[in-house]
Amino acid sequence: MAQSRIVEGKVVLVTGSGRGIGKEIAKMMAAHGAKVVVNDPGVELGGEGGDTKVAEQVVQEIRAAGGEAVANMDSVADWDGAQRMVQTAMDAFGRIDCVVNNAAVLRDVIFHRMSREDWDMSIGVILTGSFYVSRAAAPHFRAQESGSFVHITSTSGLIGGVGQANYGAAKLGLQGLSKGIALDMQKFNVRSNIVAPTAFTRMTESIPTDTPEQKQRAANRRTIPPEKNAPIVVYLASDRASHVSGQIFYNRDNEIFLFSQPRPIRSAHNGAGWTPEEIADHVMPAFAQSFVPLQKTRDVFKSYLP
Repeated sequence: MAQSRIVEGKVVLVTGSGRGIGKEIAKMMAAHGAKVVVNDPGVELGGEGGDTKVAEQVVQEIRAAGGEAVANMDSVADWDGAQRMVQTAMDAFGRIDCVVNNAAVLRDVIFHRMSREDWDMSIGVILTGSFYVSRAAAPHFRAQESGSFVHITSTSGLIGGVGQANYGAAKLGLQGLSKGIALDMQKFNVRSNIVAPTAFTRMTESIPTDTPEQKQRAANRRTIPPEKNAPIVVYLASDRASHVSGQIFYNRDNEIFLFSQPRPIRSAHNGAGWTPEEIADHVMPAFAQSFVPLQKTRDVFKSYLP
C-alpha cells in the first residue's frame, strides 16, 4: 500500500470500476487509504450482457494489496440500482464520502444512422446514470455536510468527436450536471468536478483504425496506461481539494489541463432591435472572427493525437 494516504478513511463509490480507468481509480483510492465500493455489472462496451465476476475480481485485488473493498453489480441506469449501490457503502462501511461517476457505454455511429437505442443507451448510462447515483448519495452528503462528486467526462463532449453525437452529448451533459450540483450543494460543503481522461483501454481499443490518422491515434493512446488518470481523481476526493469545485480537468499522460468554460466573448447592441437582414449584414460579420472552429480533439491538441 502507498505511504501517502490522502484519502485515509474515506468511503468511495466508483461506478464502472471493473475494468480500465475505473478499475485503476478504485485501486488507487484503496492504496491511498479509502474504503471502496467497486460497482460494475460486467457488461460489454455497448451495454450488452453482464458478468458478476468482473467487480469481484477487482475487490480481490484490492484486498490482496491490503485494502478494503466490496462489490456491487447494479446498473447505474436503474434508479433503484443506484440507491442499492450507495446503500452498499452504508451497510459495509457506515458512510459515503465520494462518488466517482465513471460508468459509460460506447455506441459509436454516424449521426444520420444513429438508432433510438444508440441514443437512449448512451444518455441512460452516462448522463442519467450519473444523476441517479449522485442523487442517491446526496442526502448522505447533506446530512454529514461533506462529500465530493467526480464525473468522468470526455473530450468527445468538451471538444467533439466524429460518430459520437450520443456519447458526446452525454459526456458534455456531465458539465451541466456537475456545475448544478456544485452550486446547489456548496452550502453543505459538497463539491463536484469533472475529469476527462486519456488512456488505452478496452473502450478506446474499439475505435476504428481504418485510416493512417486513426492508426496513429491508436498507437499514441497505447503509450498511456489507464492508471495515469487516477491521481487527479483521488486528489479531488480528498480534503486537500476542499477549495476545488465546479471545475473541468483534462488528464493526458503526465499533463493536467484546466479547461475553460462557456462565457460571452462578443456582443452586438441595437437600441431598436435587430432584423434578420441586419444580423446577416452586421452582427455575423463582426462575430465571425471569434467563431469557434469546427474541430475534433486531435485538432485542438495537435502535438499529440489523443
